Amino acid sequence: MALPTPRAGILDIEAYVPGASAAPGSEEVFKLSSNESALGASEKAIEAYKKAAEALYLYPDGGANALREKIGEVHGINPAQIVCGAGSDEILQLLTNAYVGEGDNIVQSKHGFLVYAIAAQSCGATARFAPESDLTTDVDALLNEVDDRTRIVFVANPNNPTGTYIPESELRRLREGLREDILLVIDSAYAEFVDEADYSAGEGLVSEFENVVMTRTFSKIYGLAALRLGWGYCPVHIADVLNRIRGPFNVSSAAQAAGVAALSDQDFVRRNREHNYEERKFLEQQIGGMGLTFVPSYGNFILVKFPDEEGYRASDIHAYLKRNGVIVREMGGYQLPEYLRISIGPKAGNRKLVDLLAEKFNRE
Repeated sequence: MALPTPRAGILDIEAYVPGASAAPGSEEVFKLSSNESALGASEKAIEAYKKAAEALYLYPDGGANALREKIGEVHGINPAQIVCGAGSDEILQLLTNAYVGEGDNIVQSKHGFLVYAIAAQSCGATARFAPESDLTTDVDALLNEVDDRTRIVFVANPNNPTGTYIPESELRRLREGLREDILLVIDSAYAEFVDEADYSAGEGLVSEFENVVMTRTFSKIYGLAALRLGWGYCPVHIADVLNRIRGPFNVSSAAQAAGVAALSDQDFVRRNREHNYEERKFLEQQIGGMGLTFVPSYGNFILVKFPDEEGYRASDIHAYLKRNGVIVREMGGYQLPEYLRISIGPKAGNRKLVDLLAEKFNRE
């Protein structure tokens, strides 16, 4: 019997595998595998979400107008250049669908977010991976991968899963090294966690150039991961393209309402940022004190390297932690099998993690 056949190349795609969320047999589980908000969500956002339940029979605002206005107010950018989506993932996929076709390619760093390559493959294109320098995006390496079929260059800044970033000057150098017909997409999902003076999320480059887009998310510091809410800041002509191909009601009313409320609670954002900074320092100090190597991070997670020793390899430690109620992220899919990515969680979870690792690595 003949069955519907997907387009050539679709079945070659390795499906994205999210961080695990369950640890069977553990009474208390700390999920440190998906870089979620350590403090949950703002109470204002939760109340707005509950209030939205009173109008479930109504379609959402197809233009997400109130949300775009609030984003523009908070970030000092033009709401007409903002496109909202079901997570920043949808914006990334819309951009790829709109600008990449059969036989084209996208360029990303070797250990960059896997969704970029998946989006390219779904369009019949390929992903070209640029080597990194000390697990940090290398602008020259990215430019070396660009050819006449390159349509998009993706840069996550800070990068997931490494946690490293490049300064605004390097982003600008990358943009200036690209042809005008190549789109530079700056994925700034973790921007709120960075306070380095030379860092930029990318708003200025979008305002200055016609081929730069910045994407952002509400899933991390705002704690709205379950609602799938993100946005892109684009030149007007690119926003127009995305609005032509996105779903007419792609962002739910509840997500829009919670997003507006979350943006209105910048005190929550401040507290979440401070918690992340202090707890990240604590974890780095403790992990380093055990003799483990980690990558200095500018996100809400730490990439930790484990020894090539029976019982202490990353896979062994992942299983050990999971048995004891702490879930972290394996990195084999990112070609970093000797590493685990550990999200900065609530204090109780971070301390349980440290206690479990200390049982293994404080070998005196």
